[in-house]
Amino acid sequence: MTIRLTPELEALIQKDVERGPYRSADEFVAQAVQMLHDQEQWLAENRTDIAAKIEHGFAQAERGELVDGDAAFQQLRQRHEQRRKSG
Repeated sequence: MTIRLTPELEALIQKDVERGPYRSADEFVAQAVQMLHDQEQWLAENRTDIAAKIEHGFAQAERGELVDGDAAFQQLRQRHEQRRKSG
């Protein structure tokens, strides 16, 4: 299989090979393809659950059950801190 990349993509790959743990562009591309495959597989396996959560959130928003952005970030920070302390 032959794949043609834009000069911009080639430059990005080269930068990552030079600074990262990759020994070659081929190794970098193989890792990138594997990661994309894993992500697509996860999305396919969880599509129904994701759609249900989006629908649930949309219904909450329509009912006016929204959380202020600053409050939401504070809740996330607290959860992160709790997980960090327990793990």
